Amino acid sequence: MTMNEDFAAARQVMESDVVVLGAGAAGVAAALAAARAGARTTLVEAGTLPGGELVSGMAIDGALNARGEWILGGTGRELLAECERLGGYIGPLNDWRLIWYVCLDPEVMKLAVARCLARAGVRLLLHTCATGVLRDGATVRALQVRNKEGITELRAPLFIDCSGDADIVRAVGGQVLQGGTDGELQPVSLMFRMAGVRTQALLDFLHAHPEHFALGESEAIRQGRTDRELAEAARQQGEPTVFLKGDGPLVTGAIARGELYPTALIMIQPTSRQRGEVCLNTTRVGGIDGTRTQALSATLATLSDQVLQCASFMQRHVPGFEQAAYSGIATRVGVRETRRIVGRQSLSQDDVLGARKREDGIAKGSHHVDIHQSGTGQIRIPVQDGGSYDIPWDCLLPQGVPNVVAAGRILSADRGAHGSARVMGPCLAMGQAAGTAAAMLLDSGPRGDADFATIPVQALRERLRADGAILDGTH
Repeated sequence: MTMNEDFAAARQVMESDVVVLGAGAAGVAAALAAARAGARTTLVEAGTLPGGELVSGMAIDGALNARGEWILGGTGRELLAECERLGGYIGPLNDWRLIWYVCLDPEVMKLAVARCLARAGVRLLLHTCATGVLRDGATVRALQVRNKEGITELRAPLFIDCSGDADIVRAVGGQVLQGGTDGELQPVSLMFRMAGVRTQALLDFLHAHPEHFALGESEAIRQGRTDRELAEAARQQGEPTVFLKGDGPLVTGAIARGELYPTALIMIQPTSRQRGEVCLNTTRVGGIDGTRTQALSATLATLSDQVLQCASFMQRHVPGFEQAAYSGIATRVGVRETRRIVGRQSLSQDDVLGARKREDGIAKGSHHVDIHQSGTGQIRIPVQDGGSYDIPWDCLLPQGVPNVVAAGRILSADRGAHGSARVMGPCLAMGQAAGTAAAMLLDSGPRGDADFATIPVQALRERLRADGAILDGTH
């Protein structure tokens, strides 16, 4: 047997100041921050488009706290502003259950992300998979990637791991954790959209039958109001931001009759007023390790069936959806949880729930502890008083790996804290911090033995504030 490597025989070297692996929310923000600060930045993405869950149809959780205060600024807000300039921004909305989130049109956000990266001068490598690292001890010298052009060494003094799976950290020998104490992982999902929804009919149904909907699960949202009063407030808001609950009579009955798969919620979030379009977050397959390609790929058939089941259920049973039609699907299966790093510090569930503020915080989070389970199960614990917590810089620094910083859902955290900090708002903020830190480190001196742990945290915080990040002044 002979090996034919004609498909990808070429080998080349690319030099950068900063290499970012993964172009989800954290990676996009990291690349933008580094490039805008003058660093030659390469952003590597295995998929067809940058943006990750930013372009899936999901609303952005964790950009505001449950009091409606913005906790996301800087690069994340600049992406939202570009989306608004292009006509795809709906804005912050109360979900009448636990949080505020930011709604947008994912088709427009695809353009916004691409335009922002191009303007910043980021070198974007799509359709490109990381295959390994070249290292001296624990110092990474190059990320090896492969695509149609062959194998490339991406050499740089600094690397930002936004892979969602801690791929660089793990490859260089850094310690990682995965899932719960018994290895359990949150289920994977596939977001989809339906257009032609009559919002007023849906909100009138909510008002008439609040027993079917998840309402007022935190006092910051409930504020002493009854379910009926919350339903009226949702109707007055005028947007289709409602959650059919898995233990409500409508969904429970459909599951019992075999019309619908077991699910904890059917989350409905607007994506386009012009199209009368909403995103539905509800499908789920449990017991899947998102780092196992064959298992993850095999879920697509089941998730696709669930999309069709849910669309049919909505058309038959939920007022406002009678004439609605399937209009779009996420570009990839959504993975909530795989590996996370063991960092110099670890964010704890107590930090999250207690809305702990820190002098070394470089990003904020506010999302409830949110751990999806298989079937109808989901753990949801709100942050104290609807506030926000700070994410320390050291939670992004993997132990023993000096020139790599991690951002996004792979931060160092216990499982409960991870269930909050994994969402897009804090991922954008962590990405900005990582990219800004990389640029600062490049400016500080020799690059051969760069170490992210040497950055003065207060100087980093000052730089982030100057660039619009929100680090202070919120509950």
